[in-house]
Amino acid sequence: MRLPLPSAAASAAVAVTAAVAAALAVLPGPAVAADTPAASSFTISDPRIKESSGLAASRIHPGVYWTHNDSDDGPYIYAVDSATGRTVARVTLTGIGKPRDVEAISLGPDGQLYVGDIGDNRGGTWDHVWIYRFPEPKQLGDVTVKAAQFTVKYADGARNAEALMVHPVTGRVYIASKDESKGGLYEGPAELSAGGTNVFRRVADVPWVTDGAFSPDGTRLTLRGYFMARTYPWKDGLPVGEGERVDAPWQGQAESVTYTPDGATLMFGAEGEGSRVIAVPVGAAAPSASPQPGSPSGAAPAVEPTGSFGKGALVLAGGLVLVFGAKRLLRRRRP
Repeated sequence: MRLPLPSAAASAAVAVTAAVAAALAVLPGPAVAADTPAASSFTISDPRIKESSGLAASRIHPGVYWTHNDSDDGPYIYAVDSATGRTVARVTLTGIGKPRDVEAISLGPDGQLYVGDIGDNRGGTWDHVWIYRFPEPKQLGDVTVKAAQFTVKYADGARNAEALMVHPVTGRVYIASKDESKGGLYEGPAELSAGGTNVFRRVADVPWVTDGAFSPDGTRLTLRGYFMARTYPWKDGLPVGEGERVDAPWQGQAESVTYTPDGATLMFGAEGEGSRVIAVPVGAAAPSASPQPGSPSGAAPAVEPTGSFGKGALVLAGGLVLVFGAKRLLRRRRP
């Protein structure tokens, strides 16, 4: 869900968007390793999928990825065949309320899909969010299924979040909050309960995150944002160290990431009609940067922009500064 900006900020946003578009127009496309099979990357062709905000690789349907729209779509989950880019199933969820801001999807070791209705672009004002869960359909095709609905609250207050990850061994659910200064990784209870509130507790600091995914063996956690992607070793329920910077593609409204079932490839997705899902081999990582002074233990260091990704990131970062500055200026001028 996106809120309209005040008029001056909106004007700044328009100018910034034009500047970003002009800058990106002269940049080369995202680099993909030469040995990546062409069929691994694909374009989502379904015009109904305009805001793909999450990805989960099917374990029972090879080459199929589950996705969903960000908001204003309804209780729908789509299965996309990476060989053709076409939708091969649309699941309609029943037994839940009206979805508010669906941001993430993950497949658990129980064979069930977990859908995170966890977005809150109002700055963390909703006192609860939801997770929906349903079995991955064994047959592909349009179907209606009854889903379980879980109410979620954070131990330290409401948060905006876009990343939900289910550990492939323990089945525990994690949520990463999205914050321009310092996000947090939140751990859910050992088992979710549909009969009460599920309290998620902060266990680690993370950078600005738009999605995340565990490797199939559960030993690594990859987190992505607009400007970065990092993979952390996972041990005793926590990310370890500063992580390794992944050579993620520049995608503008970068919203999703998942591992292929064999763990050999990361799939990066973005919003937009006809959006591209780009395959990056797990070994395609850039040298890790040194932590910045004052960084919390285990937090990711500042990313050093490189190539087209870095240039685009710098342009967009400057644009965000202008927009946030305009919004703050307007707030100061209000009586």
